Amino acid sequence: MEDERIFSDICGGRLALQRRYYSSFCREFCVSCPRLSLRSLTSVTCTVWLVAYGLFTLCENSTILSAAIFITVLGLLGYLHFVKIDQETLLIIDSLGIQMTSSYASGKENTTFIEMDKVKDIVINEAIYMQKVIYYLCILLKDPREPQKISQVVPVFQSAKPRLDCLIEVYKSCQEVLAHQKATTTRS
Repeated sequence: MEDERIFSDICGGRLALQRRYYSSFCREFCVSCPRLSLRSLTSVTCTVWLVAYGLFTLCENSTILSAAIFITVLGLLGYLHFVKIDQETLLIIDSLGIQMTSSYASGKENTTFIEMDKVKDIVINEAIYMQKVIYYLCILLKDPREPQKISQVVPVFQSAKPRLDCLIEVYKSCQEVLAHQKATTTRS
């Protein structure tokens, strides 16, 4: 089963949440951010080139224009490859673990896998961000020496920053999978 709903991020931007239910113990959540805006890209490029042209007219040095073009192209490529994340995916399988994938605008993907026996819980936490309180989904990892304690907190959907209503949908579904996993573990 697959469905898609539209939510907002913490700044009011549009996010799409795709939910895929493969079974009662395997679910995937994809949060998609809007693509790179042509308007913002054009405005930044024009600003850099106009400043470079102004400096060129003052100095009459053509290397300024060449440097501006070179810096703009390199900056855009760096932004697309290292900064702009188009989609973040959370895949939870009760017998294996949790996989988080970030897909960049350039096509690069960054994947992190956490084994289920290291997961203590998945919670919604709150933080102060830019003078306001925001909520974020995070995975609590068990301390290997003391399983009752938490060793690490791993935030999910760091780039998209969805609002609470979107996080609650993902949280409830993850809790169902975790409950199924705990029930299976206690029976064994």
